Amino acid sequence: MLDLDALDFAKGNGLVTVVTQDASTGDVLMVAHADREALERTLATGEMHYRSRTRGLWHKGATSGNVQRVVALRADCDGDAVLARVEKAGPACHTGTETCFGPGRWDALIALDDTLARRAAPVERPDDAPPSYTRRLLEDRNLRLKKLGEEAAELVTACADADPSRAAEEAADVLYHVLVAVRPLGLSLDDVKAVLARRASR
Repeated sequence: MLDLDALDFAKGNGLVTVVTQDASTGDVLMVAHADREALERTLATGEMHYRSRTRGLWHKGATSGNVQRVVALRADCDGDAVLARVEKAGPACHTGTETCFGPGRWDALIALDDTLARRAAPVERPDDAPPSYTRRLLEDRNLRLKKLGEEAAELVTACADADPSRAAEEAADVLYHVLVAVRPLGLSLDDVKAVLARRASR
């Protein structure tokens, strides 16, 4: 996964910079440092370890439970920095925010997919409270498939009319309705991205 002998620890006085990224969302969670020992522990346990100038060797999440499971480790071209792609068990920042750079979910599609997951969760609502549009689609197979077809046709029309502004709006509507359509099948944006990733790697 990572060749420690290829890293240039000398340049950083025994340390390399580690940029930690959420493997699912692409959010940059934090930037820290690691020495050889920290990276050896990371490789041995499958969870991120860092070297703090003040705290020494530390296992991320050992106290809070917000561990970071390693998906991939990759060195940069100079060998003095490492990109760590992880699955996180909780907020990355000691302040409780999702990332050390503020709230995460900067990707609009990921934020939409998260919203759909919440809308799909069972909820109790008063008898006189109408369901949201998304909930109506999720509960009515014929309606959601009909709307998907309608939005796709509107996108085709906008493209045929060479109307970029309208095409962008219609494309956004299609993406929303696609994610709604696959949600009742147990699929999410991650499943769609996984297919695209396999195709891209061919």
